[in-house]
Amino acid sequence: MGSIGYGMTRRLADKVFAQAGVSWDEVGVIELHDCFAANELITYSTLGLCAIEDTHHFVERGDNTYGGKYVINPSGGLEAKGHPLGATGLAMHFSITSTIPQGPGLCRLPVCSTTHRGSMALYINIGLGGAVVISLLRRPEFYRAGGPDGRD
Repeated sequence: MGSIGYGMTRRLADKVFAQAGVSWDEVGVIELHDCFAANELITYSTLGLCAIEDTHHFVERGDNTYGGKYVINPSGGLEAKGHPLGATGLAMHFSITSTIPQGPGLCRLPVCSTTHRGSMALYINIGLGGAVVISLLRRPEFYRAGGPDGRD
């Protein structure tokens, strides 16, 4: 597990959430590096979405898709669009920014409703054993959908 960045990813995720002062309850959408199906499944436990021994239950309950706890890879992930060497991170970041919630409980995805988690989106890209990038994203407070953004 160490060779695929398990510990490094977990430490960085914990640091990102601590610095932002938010919890997983505020995340509804996640784009993660799924270069292989097995890598996606391992990343669930790496991030703490579920225990490693509970990963199959996490998937069986649908906690990784619409109607579950999180919508993971709503873009279809890397497996759906190929693995554009060098452009992977850019493509993933673009995908997640286009699903960032537009305000408290508002999002382009059904996971983000007024009664469900989802004011933030998470992006994670892993380079085997040597690099990891995690971005916790939300629309700025001044953002106004469909009109002036609210800045003076």
